[in-house]
Amino acid sequence: MGDAYHVKLDAFEGPLDLLLHLINRYEIDIYDIPVAEITEQYMIYIHTMQQLELNIASEYLVMAATLLEIKSKMLIPNQELELEEDEYEEEDPREELMQRLIEYRKYKEAAQSLKDRELDTNQIYTRPPLNLEHYKVEGSQPIENNGEVTIFDMIGALQKVFQRRKWEQPLETRVHRQEIPIQERMEQMMTQIYEANGKIHFGDLFPSPHRSHIVISFIALLELMKKKMVTCEQQENFSDIMIYQMGDGDGITEA
Repeated sequence: MGDAYHVKLDAFEGPLDLLLHLINRYEIDIYDIPVAEITEQYMIYIHTMQQLELNIASEYLVMAATLLEIKSKMLIPNQELELEEDEYEEEDPREELMQRLIEYRKYKEAAQSLKDRELDTNQIYTRPPLNLEHYKVEGSQPIENNGEVTIFDMIGALQKVFQRRKWEQPLETRVHRQEIPIQERMEQMMTQIYEANGKIHFGDLFPSPHRSHIVISFIALLELMKKKMVTCEQQENFSDIMIYQMGDGDGITEA
């Protein structure tokens, strides 16, 4: 070649990155790579890097050898018998390289997409958190909720019961299976509430550390509420739930 070949080297991350650069630059169909042309352009880059005395990673040389091997296979004519041509489908030597390039391009495009999102995010500025202590009113009371208790409040309170029992139980214990009818547990709870002057803390209705007893007690409490034998109140968010007796407590009958 009479004219010197001038090329500007970019920062390539590997041989696949260089191949994608060549494919995009020369508008090559990645599904039908002209191996002779892409090999020639690739080798030009390798020789240029050598002339510039750049340290070429071994992976670039391995790719160069791969391209030359594919190119040689493409030049070798098919030696199969004509009678077997209909039954024999020659494997395309470019297939493996093509699949690697397609997969690499997907990851490269995904990385670029994430980079673009990062740049967009960097354009968003948020105000740092403010100190709101001077807005705090001395002696302020917790938020009231009019005494209403939802099933989710009760489940949250029950979770605290489970957690407290877990802390209190010994590291080694023997599991005792407790079988108690719900009706019987309802009567026990009503007696317990009555003896506590008609009101009792939610957690005090679950004295047993055993999970089965706690579950049965919770179901019994829900039944008592359904029968309007007791009512639950919570004066403030996250405060203790109180159980109050309604009526004279003589309304428990078999379901």
